[in-house]
Amino acid sequence: MSSNAKKLEPVASDTQGMQSVTARYLSYINPFHFKKRGTRGKAYIALAAVCFLWGIAWLVSKEGVRYMPALQLAGIRQFVGGICFVIFFLYKGKTLPKGDEWKSIFILSFLNFILSNGLSTWGVKYISAGLGSIIGSIFPLWLVIIHLSGSKTKLNSKTTIGLLLGFTGICVIFYEHLHEFFNPQFRFGIFLSLISTWSWALGMIYTKKHAANFNPYFSLGLQMVVAGIFLIFITNVTNTAIPLVQIPWQSWAAIGYLIVFSSFIAFIAFLYALQNLSTEQTSLYAYVTPIISILLGWLLLNEMMTVFIIWGSIITLSGVYFVNKGGIATKK
Repeated sequence: MSSNAKKLEPVASDTQGMQSVTARYLSYINPFHFKKRGTRGKAYIALAAVCFLWGIAWLVSKEGVRYMPALQLAGIRQFVGGICFVIFFLYKGKTLPKGDEWKSIFILSFLNFILSNGLSTWGVKYISAGLGSIIGSIFPLWLVIIHLSGSKTKLNSKTTIGLLLGFTGICVIFYEHLHEFFNPQFRFGIFLSLISTWSWALGMIYTKKHAANFNPYFSLGLQMVVAGIFLIFITNVTNTAIPLVQIPWQSWAAIGYLIVFSSFIAFIAFLYALQNLSTEQTSLYAYVTPIISILLGWLLLNEMMTVFIIWGSIITLSGVYFVNKGGIATKK
């Protein structure tokens, strides 16, 4: 690990940080080494591609789990995608982790993929793709709450405003769905989606604390392989998996999209944008992606689109923005 990468960890406050620190950190240790930096125009196109590809991934997941168990779909996607990452880095001369290095891989595999990705994929089986994407975007709010628990710090004004806006926006959105809470499947989908965001927040906190100890790119592939094996094993042991030959083409197409476009093409485009745009500009994907999911869900899947959902989404994402800008800077 380069000294530049190691110096990066304490740059930002704990909340503002998670997106900006992660983005800045990745830009330093980018293993793809683009030999020619592109223009800002191309970088904006790459960022737009990221927003679109990750936005539509929610819809693709929603369609994929219509025809097969959600955890099985997530397991296959993670295993195949992870194997591709591992093969690439082994080809580039990377060595497998040793000893205690596997500890971080197993912990992040559990937090980021078994829980976060697995449960969010399962959640959209019962709720709309747009609603799932909005819930997925509020993890910075949980970062603040997690940080405050047992910490001698207090919120600054921007973070306080952000939390209030974020939870107000969620209330506005759910006002339109109050009658659906009588449906136990809808409640279960919301529960799964919320747990997935908490898990993602915990995974980001762990990554920030231990990032200097492992290559996050190679680790990403290994995490996906571990999680994929676990989810495939669990679905088979619990008899919830269906035979591979019975998986319809719609689900295979969803798995293919999630591997090729969501994991690889969007990931490379994200790295390209990181190299040519500021961290703050690149972080815009976190606010644009849910909007794309909601719009495409309305246009393509006939998901509900109302004034409450539109304004609730705007208020929620505004809250997330203020939380990211504010951080937690003042001690009691």
